[in-house]
Amino acid sequence: MRLSRFFIDAPLSLGEHELPEAQAHYISRVLRMTEGDAVQLFDGSGQEFLGALAEVGKKRVTVRIDEQFAGQPESPLSIHLGQGLSRGERMDWAIQKATELGVNEITPIFSERCEVRLKDERADKRLLHWRQVAVSACEQCGRSRVPVIHPPVLLADWLKQTEADLKLVLHPVAEPLESHAKPASLAFLIGPEGGLSEAEVDQAKAGGFHAARLGPRVLRTETAPVVALAVAQQLWGDF
Repeated sequence: MRLSRFFIDAPLSLGEHELPEAQAHYISRVLRMTEGDAVQLFDGSGQEFLGALAEVGKKRVTVRIDEQFAGQPESPLSIHLGQGLSRGERMDWAIQKATELGVNEITPIFSERCEVRLKDERADKRLLHWRQVAVSACEQCGRSRVPVIHPPVLLADWLKQTEADLKLVLHPVAEPLESHAKPASLAFLIGPEGGLSEAEVDQAKAGGFHAARLGPRVLRTETAPVVALAVAQQLWGDF
């Protein structure tokens, strides 16, 4: 039987801890776990914690942690994904799969052909949702560190503030990824559902990005990061 694994957004250590309300509700009311059930926790520090439920009530759940060990190592390739904003499940899919594939940072990007508009309270809710998507992906895939999900920014601003050894923008007419030397850090720019305009690709190139292609076929916005990150991890990371 697979051990239940949960992210706790607070520092963990050996001893007894009361779990946050959201996790307590999920454990007691959804999973219907009981006292003595084994759990594995992680807090984003890179450490993993093993223990057992000490108390399971309707409003209070505590766990007794009795073992701590180093979690899954991160890829030697640090990756920042600039993902053009897309609608609903497409964006969730991109964030989920990018997390599973070892990305370190994700920035949703407003670009010329972006069809998503987020303001104020709605933007805050979407950001919290995306961060939870990343947390859930880490719980499933075994990562001990949760990637940073930044608030959405304009493309021009992201291009100015992003630093990496190698910066790539996906474009159908370009050199393949393997033509580049191995970097320690990588920034990937992927357009929204309508793609990036030629002017935006030129803007990225002027900001130090190299055009790169993934093959002869045009990929959807939610497929492109999966393929791009998998190829990058195969060439320069931990695949």
